[in-house]
Amino acid sequence: MNYIVNQAPLFRMGWDYLNIDEVGVVQSFCRVRVASAMNAFIWEYAKKGEKTMQLINTNENCIGCNKCIRACSCLGACVAVEENGIPKIEVDPEKCVACGACIDACEHNARVFYDDTERFFEDLRSGVKISLLVAPSFKANYPNEYEKVLGGLKKLGANRIISISFGADITTWGYLNYIEKNHFYGGISQPCPAIVGYIERYVPEVLPKLFPVQSPMMCGAIYARKEMGITDRLAFISPCIAKKAEIDDPNNKGIISYNVTFDHLMKYIREHQITGSLASDEIEYGLGSIYPMPGGLKENVYWFLGEDVYIRQIEGEKHAYRYLDAHKNLIAAGKNKEIFVDALNCEMGCLYGTGVEKENAMTDDALYEVNRIKEACKKNTRHSAWSTKLTPQQRLKEFNKQFAKLNLEDYLRKYTDRSEKCNPMLPGEKQLNEIFNAMHKTTPESRKLNCECCGYETCKKMAIAIFNGFNRKENCIHYIKDEVVLERDMVIAATKETESVSVKKEKIEQEITNIEGYFKELYRSVDEMVKGNEENAMESTAISGEVRDIASGTNLLALNASIEAARAGEAGRGFAVVADEINQLAFNSKETAASSNHFQEKVVLSIKDILKETEQLMEIIMRLGNRTSTLAAAAQEIAASADLILDTAGQVKNSLEQIVK
Repeated sequence: MNYIVNQAPLFRMGWDYLNIDEVGVVQSFCRVRVASAMNAFIWEYAKKGEKTMQLINTNENCIGCNKCIRACSCLGACVAVEENGIPKIEVDPEKCVACGACIDACEHNARVFYDDTERFFEDLRSGVKISLLVAPSFKANYPNEYEKVLGGLKKLGANRIISISFGADITTWGYLNYIEKNHFYGGISQPCPAIVGYIERYVPEVLPKLFPVQSPMMCGAIYARKEMGITDRLAFISPCIAKKAEIDDPNNKGIISYNVTFDHLMKYIREHQITGSLASDEIEYGLGSIYPMPGGLKENVYWFLGEDVYIRQIEGEKHAYRYLDAHKNLIAAGKNKEIFVDALNCEMGCLYGTGVEKENAMTDDALYEVNRIKEACKKNTRHSAWSTKLTPQQRLKEFNKQFAKLNLEDYLRKYTDRSEKCNPMLPGEKQLNEIFNAMHKTTPESRKLNCECCGYETCKKMAIAIFNGFNRKENCIHYIKDEVVLERDMVIAATKETESVSVKKEKIEQEITNIEGYFKELYRSVDEMVKGNEENAMESTAISGEVRDIASGTNLLALNASIEAARAGEAGRGFAVVADEINQLAFNSKETAASSNHFQEKVVLSIKDILKETEQLMEIIMRLGNRTSTLAAAAQEIAASADLILDTAGQVKNSLEQIVK
């Protein structure tokens, strides 16, 4: 959940209200929404006692290309997720330092940043008294529009206008005096809030070496409050997204209320056609005007100490953060040789900060303009800290006179160690192996491909990110490649198996068709045989009847012959022999008839057996069609049934042969 805080006793954002105290801490729990063309996203809640906010957000344009991960120096600040099957890279506000690298890297316009421009103009129009703190790089970026814009803001109600070039002069004074009074050598400059945010989160070892002197913005604001007595809310006209984090930092006590970036300010002014009489800042300043250029702080110190001192200058996200990572132990131990390190997040300093319009950042116009301002400042012939006629020592003396009434303690600040939630957990060897194996990285070579397609410099960093839930194995291009290869091999194997099964199926289907043909022929033959046997049975029945009739007649004839022979005595003996033969013929005829009936019954029984076995065989064939996976068993059943048919056919054959006989 994200929390929103902005300083005001009571102000309106979107549809709801938020109560906070004089230092910008939420005093009630309520919903806060921001909805505008410039800030097209929503924060859910402001929570009592909280003072954090998400400066950089991901919008619907994100396609999860990993460019932002590659650009980001903070492991875990960019988190790979998947929403409804679509990859997306979200921002973790606790780990993000608002360096703006992801915005520069994203060609899909998927990253947007939040500032206070909308609220600033709404409050101006509602009559809230607001004075302006103007960054030195604003004049360098808009030399022809500078006074017009300030005049338009005054017309809307802006009260005082103070150039932070003057605040930068105070910062230089603070650095020189703090170094001298505390023998503070080898420190790290802190005008850049992204550098401060990185140190607080990722290299807290060097926090004691981070200069406690406030940035030009804060020095200008403190001076406006303490020395000028300004009680208005203060709005910083800013080249930097991360200045919002510095403004809302509890260590800075809510002195400034608004961070209004050049980008959003100028778009708003053009969109609403804001104009007015020419206006300018009201305090004279010196070389603080060149602070936004690369090495601006270094040049200011050289102006007062001479160029014999050694100051290390580093700019650019990757360069600065890698330097701090590599040298943190050396710096923490006070073994580095510099008088201090002048560190800035942006490669071209604040001239082309993260809140500057891209069109301006693509030219050298601002750089040329700030050099012109620098030369104009150095041409000062008066006896002052900015005179080219004085030695560095004389300039320093005059410089200290100028700020003699200031109390250095008023311009110091504290820092917060925020590393607890930012240092990733490191997996053990077993856990690392499990992650690599899950990514198909099973060999030492595959674990050191380091192609950076996932956004990380090494495969190991990707594995650490996966272990911490910052990323997913599906974002590794080689994992996807291996998955595709495995899937391809599986498809090829499945295709071959399918083809083999298809061939087997065709063969089985052909065999079944053949068998069905055979059985159709068998049925036809059995039908014919049944019909033939029925005819034979009918014929046999007729023959038996006739034989019985003949036998009965023969028996009668034999009986009569026997009677007549008995009557004839000796003369009838031959006739008796004939009568005997007739009687025997009658007996044999009865036997034959009986035998025919017996064989007829056997034929009928055999036919019934054949029909019964045929029905069983057809059931087997039906099961065969549904059980192709058990073809061998079905084949055995078919063989057994075939044997049964052969046996039955043999029985039929024997029966028929008996009939014929």
